[in-house]
Amino acid sequence: MKETIDLLGKIITNILTALYEPFGFSLLLSFLAMFFYLYAYESSAAGKGWKSAIVTWYQKFKESVFFRKLFLLAFVTSLILFRTLLNRDLWMNPLSKVMGGWGIWETVNGEQQLTTECIENVIMMVPFSAVVLWTFREKIGNGWKKILCNSGKIAFIFSISIEMLQLLLRLGTFQLSDIFYNTVGGVLGGLIYYGILDGIVKARKHL
Repeated sequence: MKETIDLLGKIITNILTALYEPFGFSLLLSFLAMFFYLYAYESSAAGKGWKSAIVTWYQKFKESVFFRKLFLLAFVTSLILFRTLLNRDLWMNPLSKVMGGWGIWETVNGEQQLTTECIENVIMMVPFSAVVLWTFREKIGNGWKKILCNSGKIAFIFSISIEMLQLLLRLGTFQLSDIFYNTVGGVLGGLIYYGILDGIVKARKHL
């Protein structure tokens, strides 16, 4: 029993650390990313100085629900990119562990070591797919089949893109398990999103 509790403690600690480390960086990056969005779609406010730009950013954030959704999506995306690309060491052979990463234990120098990468790969895609579905709700629709299908596709395509960048830039290793667990996390995010959406719809009917 004690070993199980210790194991769960290590898993939770590793996951929380993985979320905590890039928090400030992701917040700043998403803040800056939304300036690019404003420059592209609100160019009338451009060229008036940084104070005017910050005021415009704040007003847009305050008034536009879609802008707030995009900001949250940029934040979640940057969290994932920090974990998968931006904070990775260079690898001489990114194809060295193509079939690795399926379990929570790995052998390093003949010793069994705990790794939570597979769990992290599932968890980090849950909010990503849910926020994408929430942001583009009008385009995707509300049917459970569409939600689950699109959540799986979104996570799969995003995961493939990350793995290919890791391969091309030699940042980390290309692993099939990452794609699988990311896709599972995306579908779970879709299920959670549909459950919340369905609950809101039912609650409104009873009002």
